[in-house]
Amino acid sequence: MPLTPSWVASANDADSDFPLNNLPYGVFSTDTLDARCGVAIGDMVLDMAEAEAQGIIDLTDEPLFDVPFWNELMEQGPAVWTALRNRLTDLLAEGAKDRALVEPLLVPMADAALHMPLVVSEFTDFYAGRHHATNVGTMFRGAENALPPNWLHIPIGYNGRASSVVVSGTDIRRPWGQLKSPDHATPAFLPCRRFDLELEMGAIVGMASDGPITVAEADAAIFGYVLLNDWSARDIQAWEYQPLGPFQAKATATSISPWIVTKAALEPFRTDTPAREFELLDHLKDSGPMLYDIALDITLAPQGKTATTIARTNYSQMYYSAAQQLAHHATSGCPMNVGDLLGSGTISGPTKPERGSLLELSWGGKEPLTLDTGDTRTFLEDGDRLTLSGAAHGDGYRVGFGTCTGTILPALTDPFAR
Repeated sequence: MPLTPSWVASANDADSDFPLNNLPYGVFSTDTLDARCGVAIGDMVLDMAEAEAQGIIDLTDEPLFDVPFWNELMEQGPAVWTALRNRLTDLLAEGAKDRALVEPLLVPMADAALHMPLVVSEFTDFYAGRHHATNVGTMFRGAENALPPNWLHIPIGYNGRASSVVVSGTDIRRPWGQLKSPDHATPAFLPCRRFDLELEMGAIVGMASDGPITVAEADAAIFGYVLLNDWSARDIQAWEYQPLGPFQAKATATSISPWIVTKAALEPFRTDTPAREFELLDHLKDSGPMLYDIALDITLAPQGKTATTIARTNYSQMYYSAAQQLAHHATSGCPMNVGDLLGSGTISGPTKPERGSLLELSWGGKEPLTLDTGDTRTFLEDGDRLTLSGAAHGDGYRVGFGTCTGTILPALTDPFAR
Protein backbone atom coordinates (compact mmCIF):
# COMPACT_ATOMS: atom_id res chain seq x y z
CA MET A 1 0.00 0.00 0.00
CA PRO A 2 1.56 3.36 -1.01
CA LEU A 3 1.64 6.64 0.91
CA THR A 4 -1.67 8.50 0.98
CA PRO A 5 -0.72 12.16 0.40
CA SER A 6 -1.91 14.86 2.82
CA TRP A 7 -2.12 18.63 2.53
CA VAL A 8 -0.15 18.68 5.81
CA ALA A 9 3.27 18.71 4.13
CA SER A 10 5.23 17.14 7.00
CA ALA A 11 2.97 14.07 6.87
CA ASN A 12 4.37 13.23 3.42
CA ASP A 13 7.95 12.97 4.69
CA ALA A 14 9.13 9.37 4.37
CA ASP A 15 10.71 9.63 7.84
CA SER A 16 7.56 10.87 9.58
CA ASP A 17 5.97 8.50 12.08
CA PHE A 18 2.57 10.05 11.40
CA PRO A 19 1.55 10.08 7.72
CA LEU A 20 -2.08 10.07 6.68
CA ASN A 21 -1.86 6.27 6.57
CA ASN A 22 -1.40 6.28 10.35
CA LEU A 23 -3.62 8.84 12.17
CA PRO A 24 -2.83 7.71 15.73
CA TYR A 25 -4.86 8.88 18.72
CA GLY A 26 -3.45 10.68 21.76
CA VAL A 27 -4.19 13.28 24.43
CA PHE A 28 -2.38 16.61 24.48
CA SER A 29 -2.37 20.01 26.14
CA THR A 30 -0.64 23.34 25.52
CA ASP A 31 -0.03 26.49 27.52
CA THR A 32 -3.51 27.65 26.51
CA LEU A 33 -5.44 24.39 25.99
CA ASP A 34 -6.50 21.90 28.64
CA ALA A 35 -5.79 18.21 28.04
CA ARG A 36 -7.90 16.92 25.15
CA CYS A 37 -8.04 14.28 22.44
CA GLY A 38 -5.80 14.81 19.43
CA VAL A 39 -4.81 13.03 16.24
CA ALA A 40 -1.19 13.15 15.05
CA ILE A 41 -0.59 14.14 11.43
CA GLY A 42 3.00 14.84 10.44
CA ASP A 43 4.44 17.29 12.98
CA MET A 44 1.00 18.60 13.94
CA VAL A 45 -1.87 17.53 16.21
CA LEU A 46 -5.50 17.92 15.21
CA ASP A 47 -7.59 19.25 18.11
CA MET A 48 -10.46 16.76 18.19
CA ALA A 49 -12.39 18.52 20.93
CA GLU A 50 -12.58 21.69 18.87
CA ALA A 51 -13.28 19.81 15.63
CA GLU A 52 -16.25 18.16 17.30
CA ALA A 53 -17.42 21.39 18.94
CA GLN A 54 -17.46 23.08 15.54
CA GLY A 55 -19.35 20.20 13.93
CA ILE A 56 -16.50 19.31 11.59
CA ILE A 57 -16.54 15.84 13.14
CA ASP A 58 -20.02 14.62 14.07
CA LEU A 59 -20.23 10.89 14.70
CA THR A 60 -22.88 10.39 17.39
CA ASP A 61 -25.65 12.27 19.20
CA GLU A 62 -23.46 12.67 22.27
CA PRO A 63 -19.95 14.22 22.24
CA LEU A 64 -17.02 11.80 22.26
CA PHE A 65 -14.03 14.12 22.50
CA ASP A 66 -14.91 16.46 25.38
CA VAL A 67 -12.86 14.26 27.72
CA PRO A 68 -9.08 13.69 27.88
CA PHE A 69 -9.13 10.00 26.93
CA TRP A 70 -10.22 7.82 24.00
CA ASN A 71 -12.37 5.33 25.93
CA GLU A 72 -15.58 7.10 24.85
CA LEU A 73 -14.79 6.40 21.20
CA MET A 74 -13.78 2.81 21.93
CA GLU A 75 -17.16 2.14 23.51
CA GLN A 76 -18.90 3.02 20.24
CA GLY A 77 -17.53 -0.06 18.50
CA PRO A 78 -15.90 -0.81 15.15
CA ALA A 79 -18.47 0.89 12.91
CA VAL A 80 -17.84 4.26 14.56
CA TRP A 81 -14.08 3.60 14.65
CA THR A 82 -14.19 3.13 10.89
CA ALA A 83 -16.41 6.19 10.36
CA LEU A 84 -13.95 8.39 12.26
CA ARG A 85 -10.95 7.11 10.33
CA ASN A 86 -12.74 7.72 7.04
CA ARG A 87 -13.76 11.23 8.10
CA LEU A 88 -10.24 12.13 9.23
CA THR A 89 -8.82 10.83 5.96
CA ASP A 90 -11.28 12.97 4.00
CA LEU A 91 -10.42 16.06 6.05
CA LEU A 92 -6.64 15.69 5.84
CA ALA A 93 -6.12 14.20 2.39
CA GLU A 94 -4.49 16.20 -0.37
CA GLY A 95 -7.15 18.39 -2.03
CA ALA A 96 -9.62 18.13 0.89
CA LYS A 97 -12.49 20.56 0.40
CA ASP A 98 -12.68 21.41 4.13
CA ARG A 99 -9.00 22.29 4.53
CA ALA A 100 -9.81 25.90 5.45
CA LEU A 101 -11.95 24.70 8.37
CA VAL A 102 -9.42 22.19 9.63
CA GLU A 103 -6.14 24.10 9.28
CA PRO A 104 -6.80 26.47 12.25
CA LEU A 105 -7.32 23.41 14.46
CA LEU A 106 -3.80 22.07 13.96
CA VAL A 107 -1.38 22.51 16.86
CA PRO A 108 2.39 22.15 16.38
CA MET A 109 3.60 18.94 18.00
CA ALA A 110 6.51 20.92 19.45
CA ASP A 111 4.05 23.00 21.50
CA ALA A 112 2.10 20.02 22.86
CA ALA A 113 2.54 18.11 26.10
CA LEU A 114 1.39 14.50 25.76
CA HIS A 115 -0.63 12.63 28.36
CA MET A 116 -2.08 9.17 28.96
CA PRO A 117 -4.21 8.44 25.89
CA LEU A 118 -6.72 6.22 27.70
CA VAL A 119 -8.05 5.25 31.08
CA VAL A 120 -6.53 1.80 31.68
CA SER A 121 -9.19 -0.48 33.13
CA GLU A 122 -6.99 -3.51 33.87
CA PHE A 123 -3.46 -4.53 32.92
CA THR A 124 -2.38 -8.07 32.05
CA ASP A 125 1.18 -8.95 31.09
CA PHE A 126 2.03 -12.03 29.07
CA TYR A 127 5.16 -14.12 28.56
CA ALA A 128 4.55 -14.94 24.93
CA GLY A 129 7.86 -14.46 23.09
CA ARG A 130 9.55 -17.81 22.55
CA HIS A 131 13.10 -16.50 22.23
CA HIS A 132 12.77 -14.49 25.45
CA ALA A 133 11.17 -17.37 27.34
CA THR A 134 13.85 -19.76 26.07
CA ASN A 135 16.66 -17.41 27.06
CA VAL A 136 15.30 -16.81 30.55
CA GLY A 137 14.46 -20.47 31.06
CA THR A 138 17.94 -21.52 29.94
CA MET A 139 19.55 -19.15 32.43
CA PHE A 140 17.54 -20.45 35.37
CA ARG A 141 16.67 -24.06 34.51
CA GLY A 142 19.06 -25.12 31.76
CA ALA A 143 18.43 -25.51 28.04
CA GLU A 144 16.68 -28.87 28.36
CA ASN A 145 14.02 -27.41 30.68
CA ALA A 146 13.92 -23.86 29.31
CA LEU A 147 10.20 -23.78 28.49
CA PRO A 148 7.58 -24.90 31.04
CA PRO A 149 5.43 -27.82 29.81
CA ASN A 150 2.42 -25.55 29.20
CA TRP A 151 4.27 -22.82 27.29
CA LEU A 152 3.75 -24.18 23.76
CA HIS A 153 0.03 -24.71 24.40
CA ILE A 154 -1.22 -21.49 26.06
CA PRO A 155 -0.05 -17.87 26.32
CA ILE A 156 1.13 -17.58 29.93
CA GLY A 157 0.31 -14.32 31.69
CA TYR A 158 -0.37 -12.65 35.04
CA ASN A 159 -2.65 -9.87 36.21
CA GLY A 160 -0.71 -6.64 36.76
CA ARG A 161 -1.49 -3.18 38.10
CA ALA A 162 -3.42 -0.67 36.03
CA SER A 163 -2.60 1.95 38.68
CA SER A 164 1.11 1.92 37.81
CA VAL A 165 0.73 2.32 34.03
CA VAL A 166 2.28 5.68 33.11
CA VAL A 167 2.78 7.64 29.91
CA SER A 168 6.11 8.01 28.13
CA GLY A 169 8.34 10.66 29.66
CA THR A 170 7.38 9.81 33.25
CA ASP A 171 10.48 9.32 35.42
CA ILE A 172 10.80 5.88 37.04
CA ARG A 173 11.92 5.66 40.66
CA ARG A 174 14.15 2.69 41.53
CA PRO A 175 12.05 0.53 43.85
CA TRP A 176 12.76 -0.91 47.26
CA GLY A 177 11.94 -4.54 47.95
CA GLN A 178 12.77 -7.70 49.81
CA LEU A 179 15.97 -9.23 48.40
CA LYS A 180 17.53 -12.59 49.10
CA SER A 181 21.18 -13.28 48.36
CA PRO A 182 22.64 -16.80 48.18
CA ASP A 183 25.24 -15.56 50.66
CA HIS A 184 22.70 -14.70 53.35
CA ALA A 185 20.29 -16.89 55.29
CA THR A 186 17.56 -14.26 55.55
CA PRO A 187 16.28 -11.56 53.17
CA ALA A 188 16.83 -7.83 53.56
CA PHE A 189 14.75 -4.78 52.59
CA LEU A 190 16.92 -2.84 50.11
CA PRO A 191 16.76 -0.83 46.88
CA CYS A 192 16.57 -2.97 43.75
CA ARG A 193 20.04 -3.79 42.40
CA ARG A 194 19.00 -5.49 39.15
CA PHE A 195 16.48 -3.10 37.62
CA ASP A 196 15.59 -3.87 34.01
CA LEU A 197 13.45 -2.93 31.03
CA GLU A 198 11.23 -5.14 28.91
CA LEU A 199 10.51 -4.26 25.28
CA GLU A 200 6.85 -5.09 24.61
CA MET A 201 3.82 -4.08 22.59
CA GLY A 202 0.58 -3.25 24.36
CA ALA A 203 -2.81 -4.15 22.86
CA ILE A 204 -5.81 -2.05 23.92
CA VAL A 205 -9.19 -3.76 24.22
CA GLY A 206 -11.91 -1.65 22.64
CA MET A 207 -14.94 -3.93 23.04
CA ALA A 208 -16.16 -5.47 26.27
CA SER A 209 -16.95 -9.17 26.59
CA ASP A 210 -18.48 -11.37 29.27
CA GLY A 211 -17.61 -14.98 28.59
CA PRO A 212 -15.42 -16.89 26.15
CA ILE A 213 -14.72 -15.31 22.76
CA THR A 214 -13.09 -16.72 19.65
CA VAL A 215 -9.72 -15.59 18.34
CA ALA A 216 -11.50 -13.84 15.46
CA GLU A 217 -13.81 -12.04 17.89
CA ALA A 218 -10.83 -11.09 20.03
CA ASP A 219 -9.02 -9.68 17.01
CA ALA A 220 -12.09 -7.56 16.15
CA ALA A 221 -12.22 -6.28 19.74
CA ILE A 222 -8.69 -4.82 19.72
CA PHE A 223 -8.77 -1.06 19.22
CA GLY A 224 -5.07 -0.39 18.75
CA TYR A 225 -1.51 -0.81 19.94
CA VAL A 226 1.15 1.10 21.91
CA LEU A 227 4.80 0.55 22.73
CA LEU A 228 5.15 -0.80 26.26
CA ASN A 229 8.06 -1.03 28.69
CA ASP A 230 7.25 -3.27 31.64
CA TRP A 231 9.99 -2.23 34.09
CA SER A 232 11.21 -5.21 36.12
CA ALA A 233 13.04 -5.59 39.42
CA ARG A 234 14.80 -8.86 38.68
CA ASP A 235 16.25 -9.42 42.15
CA ILE A 236 12.93 -8.73 43.89
CA GLN A 237 11.26 -11.11 41.44
CA ALA A 238 13.81 -13.86 42.01
CA TRP A 239 12.89 -14.00 45.70
CA GLU A 240 9.12 -13.52 45.48
CA TYR A 241 7.92 -15.24 42.31
CA GLN A 242 7.56 -18.82 43.56
CA PRO A 243 4.93 -20.22 43.60
CA LEU A 244 2.53 -17.54 42.31
CA GLY A 245 4.64 -15.59 39.84
CA PRO A 246 5.49 -11.87 39.55
CA PHE A 247 4.11 -9.43 42.10
CA GLN A 248 5.95 -6.38 43.47
CA ALA A 249 8.84 -6.89 41.05
CA LYS A 250 6.48 -5.81 38.25
CA ALA A 251 4.43 -3.21 40.13
CA THR A 252 6.83 -0.25 40.02
CA ALA A 253 5.72 1.09 36.64
CA THR A 254 4.71 0.14 33.13
CA SER A 255 5.39 2.86 30.55
CA ILE A 256 3.38 3.19 27.34
CA SER A 257 3.85 5.41 24.30
CA PRO A 258 1.41 8.34 24.08
CA TRP A 259 -0.04 7.53 20.64
CA ILE A 260 -2.49 4.67 20.05
CA VAL A 261 -1.85 3.27 16.58
CA THR A 262 -5.13 1.78 15.45
CA LYS A 263 -5.51 -1.76 14.21
CA ALA A 264 -6.83 -0.30 10.94
CA ALA A 265 -3.54 1.54 10.34
CA LEU A 266 -1.63 -1.71 10.84
CA GLU A 267 -3.72 -3.89 8.52
CA PRO A 268 -1.25 -3.73 5.58
CA PHE A 269 1.48 -5.13 7.84
CA ARG A 270 -0.16 -8.32 9.07
CA THR A 271 2.01 -11.41 9.13
CA ASP A 272 1.74 -15.00 10.32
CA THR A 273 2.73 -16.34 13.70
CA PRO A 274 5.65 -18.81 13.72
CA ALA A 275 5.23 -22.49 12.89
CA ARG A 276 3.81 -24.45 15.83
CA GLU A 277 5.71 -27.25 17.49
CA PHE A 278 2.37 -28.55 18.80
CA GLU A 279 -0.97 -27.83 17.19
CA LEU A 280 -2.94 -25.38 19.31
CA LEU A 281 -6.36 -26.35 20.63
CA ASP A 282 -9.23 -25.14 18.47
CA HIS A 283 -10.12 -22.14 20.65
CA LEU A 284 -6.60 -20.71 20.21
CA LYS A 285 -5.90 -21.50 16.56
CA ASP A 286 -4.94 -18.62 14.25
CA SER A 287 -7.83 -17.25 12.20
CA GLY A 288 -5.45 -15.65 9.67
CA PRO A 289 -2.25 -13.60 9.87
CA MET A 290 -2.38 -12.52 13.50
CA LEU A 291 0.88 -10.59 14.05
CA TYR A 292 2.32 -7.40 12.52
CA ASP A 293 5.67 -6.62 10.92
CA ILE A 294 6.75 -3.82 13.27
CA ALA A 295 10.46 -3.04 13.60
CA LEU A 296 11.43 -2.19 17.18
CA ASP A 297 14.54 -0.85 18.87
CA ILE A 298 15.85 0.16 22.29
CA THR A 299 18.35 2.90 23.09
CA LEU A 300 20.07 3.52 26.43
CA ALA A 301 21.63 6.87 27.32
CA PRO A 302 23.62 7.22 30.56
CA GLN A 303 22.96 10.49 32.38
CA GLY A 304 24.42 13.38 30.37
CA LYS A 305 25.70 11.11 27.59
CA THR A 306 24.63 10.05 24.11
CA ALA A 307 22.35 7.12 23.45
CA THR A 308 23.40 3.68 22.23
CA THR A 309 21.07 1.33 20.37
CA ILE A 310 21.27 -1.82 22.47
CA ALA A 311 18.72 -3.98 20.63
CA ARG A 312 16.71 -4.24 17.41
CA THR A 313 13.95 -6.76 16.93
CA ASN A 314 10.45 -7.15 15.45
CA TYR A 315 6.97 -7.73 16.83
CA SER A 316 6.62 -10.59 14.32
CA GLN A 317 8.88 -12.66 16.59
CA MET A 318 6.02 -13.29 19.03
CA TYR A 319 4.75 -16.86 19.38
CA TYR A 320 1.23 -15.79 20.36
CA SER A 321 -0.68 -12.81 18.97
CA ALA A 322 -2.60 -10.25 21.03
CA ALA A 323 -5.85 -11.77 19.74
CA GLN A 324 -4.84 -15.20 21.02
CA GLN A 325 -3.84 -13.67 24.35
CA LEU A 326 -7.21 -11.92 24.63
CA ALA A 327 -9.13 -15.05 23.64
CA HIS A 328 -7.23 -17.10 26.23
CA HIS A 329 -7.84 -14.41 28.87
CA ALA A 330 -11.60 -14.73 28.36
CA THR A 331 -11.84 -18.55 28.30
CA SER A 332 -12.68 -18.83 32.01
CA GLY A 333 -15.54 -16.37 31.63
CA CYS A 334 -13.34 -13.50 32.78
CA PRO A 335 -15.08 -10.26 31.69
CA MET A 336 -12.91 -8.03 29.52
CA ASN A 337 -13.42 -4.27 29.66
CA VAL A 338 -13.04 -1.36 27.31
CA GLY A 339 -9.60 0.06 28.09
CA ASP A 340 -8.01 -3.21 29.22
CA LEU A 341 -4.30 -3.27 28.35
CA LEU A 342 -2.50 -6.48 27.36
CA GLY A 343 1.30 -6.55 27.41
CA SER A 344 2.74 -8.88 24.79
CA GLY A 345 5.62 -10.10 26.92
CA THR A 346 9.24 -9.29 26.12
CA ILE A 347 9.96 -9.32 22.40
CA SER A 348 13.29 -10.91 21.53
CA GLY A 349 14.70 -12.41 18.35
CA PRO A 350 16.98 -15.41 17.80
CA THR A 351 20.29 -13.50 18.02
CA LYS A 352 21.91 -11.54 20.83
CA PRO A 353 21.38 -8.05 19.26
CA GLU A 354 17.64 -8.84 19.14
CA ARG A 355 17.16 -9.42 22.87
CA GLY A 356 14.54 -7.18 24.45
CA SER A 357 15.85 -6.97 28.02
CA LEU A 358 19.14 -6.42 29.80
CA LEU A 359 18.62 -9.70 31.63
CA GLU A 360 19.13 -11.39 28.25
CA LEU A 361 21.63 -8.94 26.76
CA SER A 362 23.97 -9.33 29.76
CA TRP A 363 23.01 -12.99 30.28
CA GLY A 364 21.97 -12.49 33.87
CA GLY A 365 24.79 -10.03 34.53
CA LYS A 366 27.57 -12.39 33.46
CA GLU A 367 28.28 -10.65 30.12
CA PRO A 368 28.33 -6.85 30.62
CA LEU A 369 27.11 -4.79 27.68
CA THR A 370 29.49 -2.07 26.42
CA LEU A 371 27.82 1.13 25.23
CA ASP A 372 29.13 3.48 22.54
CA THR A 373 30.18 5.83 25.33
CA GLY A 374 32.46 3.18 26.82
CA ASP A 375 30.18 2.65 29.82
CA THR A 376 29.16 -0.90 30.64
CA ARG A 377 25.83 -2.20 31.86
CA THR A 378 24.52 -5.41 33.30
CA PHE A 379 21.35 -3.78 34.61
CA LEU A 380 20.05 -0.19 34.70
CA GLU A 381 21.85 2.50 36.66
CA ASP A 382 20.45 5.72 38.10
CA GLY A 383 20.17 8.42 35.47
CA ASP A 384 19.85 5.99 32.56
CA ARG A 385 17.29 7.04 29.96
CA LEU A 386 15.61 4.23 28.03
CA THR A 387 13.80 4.84 24.75
CA LEU A 388 11.69 2.33 22.84
CA SER A 389 10.83 3.07 19.20
CA GLY A 390 8.82 1.21 16.62
CA ALA A 391 7.38 1.50 13.13
CA ALA A 392 5.87 -0.59 10.37
CA HIS A 393 7.44 0.26 7.01
CA GLY A 394 5.36 0.73 3.87
CA ASP A 395 6.10 1.92 0.34
CA GLY A 396 7.65 5.34 0.93
CA TYR A 397 6.17 5.82 4.39
CA ARG A 398 6.16 4.42 7.91
CA VAL A 399 3.41 3.87 10.45
CA GLY A 400 5.23 4.84 13.63
CA PHE A 401 4.46 4.81 17.32
CA GLY A 402 6.64 7.73 18.35
CA THR A 403 8.76 6.84 21.36
CA CYS A 404 8.31 5.40 24.84
CA THR A 405 10.85 6.86 27.25
CA GLY A 406 11.68 6.72 30.93
CA THR A 407 14.59 7.90 33.08
CA ILE A 408 15.70 6.03 36.21
CA LEU A 409 15.67 8.10 39.41
CA PRO A 410 17.63 6.98 42.50
CA ALA A 411 15.79 5.02 45.17
CA LEU A 412 14.42 7.13 47.98
CA THR A 413 16.72 7.27 50.99
CA ASP A 414 13.77 6.50 53.23
CA PRO A 415 10.85 5.00 51.31
CA PHE A 416 8.50 5.53 54.28
CA ALA A 417 9.29 9.23 54.81
CA ARG A 418 6.22 11.48 54.52
